[in-house]
Amino acid sequence: MPDVTKTAAAATEDAMAPPSAADPAPPKSEKARSLWGDAWQDLRRNPYFLVSSVLIFFLLLIAAFPGMFTSASPTRGDLVNHFVGKPELASIGSEGWLGYDGQGRSVYGRLIHGTRASVIVGVCVTLIVTVVGSIMGMLAGYFGGITDAILSRITDVFFGVPFLLGAMVVLQSFTERTVWVVVFALAFLGWTQLTRVMRGAVITIKQADYVHAARALGASTSRILLRHILPNAMAPVIVVATIALGGYISAEATLSYLGLGLSSPTISWGVDISGGVNQIRVAQHILLFPSIMLSITVLAFIMLGEAVRNALDPKLR
Repeated sequence: MPDVTKTAAAATEDAMAPPSAADPAPPKSEKARSLWGDAWQDLRRNPYFLVSSVLIFFLLLIAAFPGMFTSASPTRGDLVNHFVGKPELASIGSEGWLGYDGQGRSVYGRLIHGTRASVIVGVCVTLIVTVVGSIMGMLAGYFGGITDAILSRITDVFFGVPFLLGAMVVLQSFTERTVWVVVFALAFLGWTQLTRVMRGAVITIKQADYVHAARALGASTSRILLRHILPNAMAPVIVVATIALGGYISAEATLSYLGLGLSSPTISWGVDISGGVNQIRVAQHILLFPSIMLSITVLAFIMLGEAVRNALDPKLR
């Protein structure tokens, strides 16, 4: 009959002994990642996200500190340089390396300083329409009933007005069209799409188990909306807002080209494109370079929006 005392002692010693090199290490428990954590891991490996982020970073840097990139004045002109100069690679970064316009102003200087107005319009309009659209869509989707009916009909009325045409009508009523006037005109009609996106997301999310559990535990309506519904409904809104940002910059340039947006002395790409189209036969560079900068900016935000959409949508992974 085996000695029970010795067997128990041996088992205790085996348990207390350090693991040998041959013994496999116990598996480490991986920390569960959220949707945003998974999206960030995907974005870090997405070349479209990396390229667009670098471009947007430089655009924001140019808009914030134009003096770092040029010392040329965007408003000072010299008629001696009337339509003088073409791009010269040997003098990259100098005042006249992209040529001069009809008033002898540096095209490169106006290109750099015009970034600020265009970026401010795009970013500010996007922030305003995101806040307004998110609030209205969240209230309509969560409460439903008469609240949803009223807010949805208001959204339909604004959605039925053509975006650029409505912005033209609004801007036509202002004698002085500054950056903030253009921001107001574009935001006045631009919130409808985000309202619909947020409403659809909230209608789906409010049926989730964690929302029912929070309501059963006595959580207030504001807490449910801000702590449980809003963070989970923001993914599609962020995607749409990011893609729309480039569209708002393009809309500002379109309105300025038509003479209904920003006007001199405000410096923007749309203003320069409007002035350069009349001289396209004799000085193509006045129209070419603002158009290239506008296209690059819009493309960068569209690429960023597509990368974010692919990262946040599990079906596209």
